[in-house]
Amino acid sequence: MKTQVGIIGAGPAGLLLARLLYNKGVNSIIIEKETENYVRNRDRAGILEQTSVDLIMSSGVGDNLKKEGLVHSGIFFHYNKNKHFINFLEANNKKTVVAYTQKALVGDFINKAQDDGLEIIFEAKAERIEDLDTIKPKLFYKKNNKEQSLECDFIIGCDGFHGISRVSIPNHKEETIEKIFPYSLYGVLSDSPPISENIICGYHPNGCSIQSMRGAHLTKFYFQCPNDTTTDSWSDDEIWDELDLRLGVKNTRGDILDKKVIPLRSMVCNKLQHNRLFIAGDSAHIVPPTGAKGMNCAIGDISVLSKGLIDYFINNDEELLNNYSKIALKRIWKVVRFSWWMTTTLFLDPKQSQFDTQMQLATLDYLFSSEAAIKSFSENYAGLPIENQ
Repeated sequence: MKTQVGIIGAGPAGLLLARLLYNKGVNSIIIEKETENYVRNRDRAGILEQTSVDLIMSSGVGDNLKKEGLVHSGIFFHYNKNKHFINFLEANNKKTVVAYTQKALVGDFINKAQDDGLEIIFEAKAERIEDLDTIKPKLFYKKNNKEQSLECDFIIGCDGFHGISRVSIPNHKEETIEKIFPYSLYGVLSDSPPISENIICGYHPNGCSIQSMRGAHLTKFYFQCPNDTTTDSWSDDEIWDELDLRLGVKNTRGDILDKKVIPLRSMVCNKLQHNRLFIAGDSAHIVPPTGAKGMNCAIGDISVLSKGLIDYFINNDEELLNNYSKIALKRIWKVVRFSWWMTTTLFLDPKQSQFDTQMQLATLDYLFSSEAAIKSFSENYAGLPIENQ
């Protein structure tokens, strides 16, 4: 098999890239190791920045997002028995964020891909990449226990932290920078209406907590927990009691549909390309969920990368593609900085001193008392601009 662009991974990044290329007449094939049903039902992120919404709408796959997405006009911070609201619309030129699940978004892209005949090969595990230093690299994958190959002009790795794409880049270990945080997040998906149409972040002596909408009757909660926590460490009643305490509100209790413990870390690979292999999304970077940046940062990568590939195939111009790492990393590191800032401001390190706690409180007080700080926060949360130079 041959194609112009071989894409590893049918997550939001890979599906969006295939769609943007298709719209300009560039051929691609997606190789995905999981089943179609599994990919359609993965519960991951759920908050889209304004920049992400704009790109999805322009791709032609935004009808359901427009109809069903739930706009968050701002964010509440609850701490010291006080509530503070930051209004994105007022502070950031009417930019907002939208609650729309990754599950729904992926389903929209797969449906549209199948309608248009875009090829997605499910249950095909990428095994290795060969001929990477030639103009026709080959992607080898296993389907139905048979090895097959895909010859490409370019290979794009959107296959996550554990995929083969990043580790196929020479010296990737030396280029990878990582921080492990001394705490985790306990994530809960509840069949219950949220108590607010906007995100709530709680700062509490027991640790951080977050509430976010996933639908009119679906709410996502997170609360800080030790790194050795398991899902069985907390009963349902204990979870609800702790969320009420940390958020400082009485939550609407419903059936808990899903529980997971998420170790927190930041990771960036400072080399996003080697010859005709490029990486994007979780292959290239990971951030804590605190700032809702994971999927959005991946979409930012694809915005730059898709334009570079289109310039190459349509205009015979390699400049943007050759500078993909340099351009994308500028925004990636700013996003990582904001996620790190949100995490270290709201989470309590088990070993932190009284000085550290006072610095967190002073940071929050400054945020709510400064128009400049509110504007900066809103710009980061609703989405930094995507630059292509």
